[in-house]
Amino acid sequence: MQTYTEHEFEAVPGLPEALPAGEHILWQGSPDWKRLALNAFHVRRLALYFGLMIALQAIMIWDASHSLRANLGPLMLSALLALISLGLLAVTAWLSASTTMYTLTNKRVVMRIGIVLCITLNLPLRQIRGAAVLADNNGQGDIALALAGKERIGWLHLWPHARPWHLKDPQPMLRGVRDVQVVAAKLLAA
Repeated sequence: MQTYTEHEFEAVPGLPEALPAGEHILWQGSPDWKRLALNAFHVRRLALYFGLMIALQAIMIWDASHSLRANLGPLMLSALLALISLGLLAVTAWLSASTTMYTLTNKRVVMRIGIVLCITLNLPLRQIRGAAVLADNNGQGDIALALAGKERIGWLHLWPHARPWHLKDPQPMLRGVRDVQVVAAKLLAA
């Protein structure tokens, strides 16, 4: 018995149908899952928070009259739960990155996003009023797309591919893009 994934039936990887005449792909890519875990899922900040909470718990429950084992038991349980939480967030970031495909053509930006329910967003270049680039020292970064017009995409539909703190005016965001300056230049040229 042969099994299929939903994306094996795409005309072009990352696109729901073949490109029309006169349109061609300028760039395709997926987010880097590690950058997604750090910046969208805030794994580093949560690890610091959990570490501080475990340290506070150790200060609050430590009793010199109890054995080392009795004192360490609750702390080990807290540490285990924190590691499980961080691991689940990292797996979610990996799943999100592995099911996402960004495509830039000479006429539009296409975002195929979603882990369980896959959606494809077609953003015509004429409806993009601006783009903001946030780059790291290693060449990776994010590109937020400000949309023109009154129609908006729901912030929850976009997350984690939404610009943070832009809830009233949600902005789609290409996250964890490798060589972000090169991609931004291609977007600007298009």
